[in-house]
Amino acid sequence: MTDFVLTQQRDTLFEIILNRPDKRNAINLELFEQFETAVHTANRTPNLRAVVIRGAGKTFSAGIDVTSFLQLADKFGPHWQQRMRAITETFQKPLTLLERLELPTIALLHGHCLGLAMELALACDIRIAAAGTKLGLPETKLGIIPDVGGTTRLTRLVGPARAKELIFTGRQFDAELAERWGIVNYVVPADELASKGDALAAEISQAAPLAVGMAKRVIDGLADIDRGLQLEGWAQSQLFSSEDFMEGVQSFMMKRPPVFKGK
Repeated sequence: MTDFVLTQQRDTLFEIILNRPDKRNAINLELFEQFETAVHTANRTPNLRAVVIRGAGKTFSAGIDVTSFLQLADKFGPHWQQRMRAITETFQKPLTLLERLELPTIALLHGHCLGLAMELALACDIRIAAAGTKLGLPETKLGIIPDVGGTTRLTRLVGPARAKELIFTGRQFDAELAERWGIVNYVVPADELASKGDALAAEISQAAPLAVGMAKRVIDGLADIDRGLQLEGWAQSQLFSSEDFMEGVQSFMMKRPPVFKGK
């Protein structure tokens, strides 16, 4: 089996590395399953103080590998479109597990962080971006919505008006805007990204681990994430049966502008 996700421990720091650089770390089903395993490993490893997530190669991740849509019938059966709420919950599970780690999680972003990759980053506690990084949730351009926590968590970060603008348009935006809007904590030169992540993790490690874990649970508990995830699943179950979704996927794969009909 190809190792699409690598892990390594450095003292009290646990690293999770997206490792599909030849495909810009596009997230297929195998990579996502391996990512969930890596999160479980971090959760079971004693004496850790922080988790850092990064991408190998030139980009953090270009988002979901659209060809994964073709694998859904093989994995979930020929009538998968009628089971979208259950399928969405399956995809939400690894990122919910990531969010609920009592360890602080830091995402190091560079190159591109789009779609499902952006949803992964939003499930982390802290995001640090290299200058020039492009971020975005382009799902509406495929005829769907960010349903793996992206809609819920982005709204929690930036508020409804700005979340609506970014999700309605599906536009890419740069790291500098992301910092101004509170989506990323820091923007640093690309060659300082790893050292900034290490320095922040080291600073957090000076605090009492039980207190950090409890602070995380209290802060996250202020938002009704579970209800948001349920609403995302309900909405996506409707959209995956639409003609617009099929048009969005076909146009993306054929590299042509989509023609949406609202059907």
